[in-house]
Amino acid sequence: MQQVPRFAAMVIVLLVNLAEAAARADELAGNGAERELADLRKEWADELEGAARSQDYRERAVAYRAVGQFRWRQKEELLRRGLDDESPACRGSALISLELLSRDHPSTVNGVRPLLHTIATADGNSAVRRLAILCLKNGSPQRDTIVLLQGLAADDEQDKEIRQSADKVAALLKKRGGSRA
Repeated sequence: MQQVPRFAAMVIVLLVNLAEAAARADELAGNGAERELADLRKEWADELEGAARSQDYRERAVAYRAVGQFRWRQKEELLRRGLDDESPACRGSALISLELLSRDHPSTVNGVRPLLHTIATADGNSAVRRLAILCLKNGSPQRDTIVLLQGLAADDEQDKEIRQSADKVAALLKKRGGSRA
């Protein structure tokens, strides 16, 4: 019986430490301290990979969120796995990181656009759906995305927040692309 609490305590310490390291990485990235950020990435690479493969959804969620905070472009494939995770917390964390990484790189969103379309229209969790819609704003203003978002915005069966998010992102993409979709 003592092994379970000890293991749980170890998991909590790992989560706190990884979460703290990710917060530090986010701060370094914000300050443009690339060298220090690279050193921190090296130090935490194994722990992040291990947490992303954990059976505990809380560890996976922290790991997926940390990818964005560390600005770890080399871990985009890990985020793709997070988008398919069974846990809404993990999918949401992966989407938050994807949105952060895609702000200056539309290719990050463009590479997973079909999956984002599926999540935005069919995920069982409305918060996850809204996050997927938010990610789409950072991608290229493609007509199929604009039409999909306009359809969501006009669908009275959708949650109000989803309709509003879809409408705002569709308008932004349409404006950016000069599209008449």
